Amino acid sequence: MKLHLLINRSVLQSAELHYVEQLEPSLYTVKAVFILDNDGNRLLSKYYDPELYPTMKEQKNFENNVFSKTHKADNEIAFLEGMTIVYKSSIDLFFYVVGSAQENELMLMSVLNCLFDSVSHILRKNVERRCLLDNMEGVFLVVDEIIDGGVILESDSQQVLQKVNYRADDNPLTEQSVAQHLTEKLALTTNVLQSAKEQIKWSILK
Repeated sequence: MKLHLLINRSVLQSAELHYVEQLEPSLYTVKAVFILDNDGNRLLSKYYDPELYPTMKEQKNFENNVFSKTHKADNEIAFLEGMTIVYKSSIDLFFYVVGSAQENELMLMSVLNCLFDSVSHILRKNVERRCLLDNMEGVFLVVDEIIDGGVILESDSQQVLQKVNYRADDNPLTEQSVAQHLTEKLALTTNVLQSAKEQIKWSILK
């Protein structure tokens, strides 16, 4: 009888552990972000989970499936291939943010809205394919300021626009301003490394 109870307890513990593992949040809050045109062609995409569609072919197949399900739908949320997908369209562009099935839809939607509003600001409200392609450098900078490695850094479009060194009264992002932004980030990294070296040097001297 005791042996039977021990076996049952072991089975229950194993089942509970498996259930907990399934509910554990993923390291990647955002699995992917991509922008497609009205034919479903990729204009921009970033995949943050290396286990999610690791090849270009798999990614494009997924994007095609998502586009087929959403481009004529009136909803803002879709569930496909075990993923939660929030999306928004404008003229000839479709914006998508992808998370796991367990991910908070409101959180994903806040990322989508931040992305859309930031891009809209950069494109002077002309959220269409041609303008997007003309300002692709700025759009990439926006995405990188909102998400880093799948982790949400910012969901306030005003903060994002400030970080990419862009203001409402300025001209659209040029190659010079993009280069300046990258130079500033490089300088900041260099300063951090220099400070670390100084601390190590003084600790050795002590």
